[in-house]
Amino acid sequence: MTITQAMRKILTAYPYQHTKLYIEDARLWVGFHGKTKQSEAKRQGAGSVKRDAKIWEDWCKEHDYEVVFVKPRGKGLKKSAKDFKRITGWAGRTNGHARDAAMIVYGR
Repeated sequence: MTITQAMRKILTAYPYQHTKLYIEDARLWVGFHGKTKQSEAKRQGAGSVKRDAKIWEDWCKEHDYEVVFVKPRGKGLKKSAKDFKRITGWAGRTNGHARDAAMIVYGR
């Protein structure tokens, strides 16, 4: 879903009085060293994600949502479906993005 669809879903399904949002914030990342074609692409992607984090920050303030910005954990965050199931007990289907998002909030 788009960022605006996600925001609308939160507004309609999760009242701010009972909701805390955890958002991965690339503004906290300090991981790109050296200048290569690959690192430049990562920097540009991170710029987009940083902009999204700022949009979420503003939106949460405007709508009174409590928010925790989480530092990206890079490779430590990535889990295979097998490892994810072992760690969390979740038996449903997942993809890499869903597992990454779940690991941000797992155990909090």
